[in-house]
Amino acid sequence: MLASNASGQQLAQIAGKPACGVEIVTFRYSTIGGAGEPTQASGALMLPTGHTAACSGPRPLMIYAHGTTPYRQYNLADITQTDPANTDGAGEGLAVAAMYAAQGYIVVASNYAGYAGSDLPYHPYLNADQQSADVIDSLRAARLALNDTKPGHRTRENGKLFVTGYSQGGYVALATHRALQAAGVKVTASAPGSGPYALAATADALIEGEVNVGSTLFTTLIVTGYQRAYGNIYRKPGDFYEAAYAPGIETLLPSLQPLDALFAAKKLPPTQLFSSVPPAPQFAAMTPPAAPPLVPVALKPVSAAGFGDANLVRNAYRLGLLEDAAAHPDGAFPQPSAAWTPAANPMQPLRQAFKRNDLRNWLPRAPVQLCGGEADPTVFFFNARTEQAYWFNAKVPAGVTSVLDVDSPVTGPNDPYAPIKQGFASAKASLAKQAVTNGATDGGASAVLQAYHGELVASFCMVAARAFFANF
Repeated sequence: MLASNASGQQLAQIAGKPACGVEIVTFRYSTIGGAGEPTQASGALMLPTGHTAACSGPRPLMIYAHGTTPYRQYNLADITQTDPANTDGAGEGLAVAAMYAAQGYIVVASNYAGYAGSDLPYHPYLNADQQSADVIDSLRAARLALNDTKPGHRTRENGKLFVTGYSQGGYVALATHRALQAAGVKVTASAPGSGPYALAATADALIEGEVNVGSTLFTTLIVTGYQRAYGNIYRKPGDFYEAAYAPGIETLLPSLQPLDALFAAKKLPPTQLFSSVPPAPQFAAMTPPAAPPLVPVALKPVSAAGFGDANLVRNAYRLGLLEDAAAHPDGAFPQPSAAWTPAANPMQPLRQAFKRNDLRNWLPRAPVQLCGGEADPTVFFFNARTEQAYWFNAKVPAGVTSVLDVDSPVTGPNDPYAPIKQGFASAKASLAKQAVTNGATDGGASAVLQAYHGELVASFCMVAARAFFANF
């Protein structure tokens, strides 16, 4: 399957030669929504197959958490794309199968409540308690399915439990590690990638003008989910959203329509999150910021594109957020405190929700590797650095947690990440070169920007997770 197209061939090159065959079992399970309401979800159980010890008998089990998607029927188990619209689900599922299951890991991958196999009419996006409970429910169900596999299937757990995921899934992976540890379940190690772990700090950066790629999609998903869970983000949608978007927005996502179709129908603006008119004179320097502090200067146009006259969020709502952030600042942004903790007592309801779901509130006992890329325009690498700074200040023992920037120079002959950093640099250069060959006049910068988060960093953080887990 991987040899059938260029992206598959690239994935095969990065993932390496498969050691095992892979059997995929779809399962459904009971879980909860954001307000604790009962619902269902589905997932994929990926089993390595083969006659060697690397593919059968006792094998490590890995939880994998997927990234953000607007598509309601997103399904990681459908790697052959029987649903023609499940392009991204099939692609991510195939990547997980090739990177992990084909190398001997039993993989449990939830589709999450609100997606394929679920009747929940929304998705509880970046709700730490719900998403971790959802994933743990999928783990229980997958273990039942594993025990029910046909007689003679020799693959079973060996007692090692790993947790990984990317983007939204990186956040979910870390929240799940936290929940498993709190429940007394031993986690062998976790390797989240490019997640918004320091959610309250990231949200304050966004509010103050550091607008990321995908912000209108992410904002709609998170505000819808928090309104369903907590009921106090707004009294009516028009309090938060501009009048052009408020009608129907609470049921807009996830959607059966492609995101581009929602943009074309003016259900969502592609980039303009905030108005280009300052909500008050004292916030003019943040509308947009002259020099966004969290990303390289080359990404300044990304923040600037988040402002305009077709904006999603009402200026009055943004003003309330800005005033609360000024009165109750986060401990990591805009100025880091010694503790790097969220604001002690935010008063604005959405900022309270961000604090409630921020992951700077626990100390891991099992090893954690946070992976990402410094120039990520979608989920800022600031999150990994902030989480690590919080843990360092809280006296997590040295060596328990580590941070990998795949887009950084090799530090010397003993750099353990050298092959990953070199591979990333080569892939980035190759992509830019191909873009120039195809007519790009910017040296390939736009092509790299477009692929940076979802393709380039994602692939090499998956490789890094596998290499990290091989140590245990």
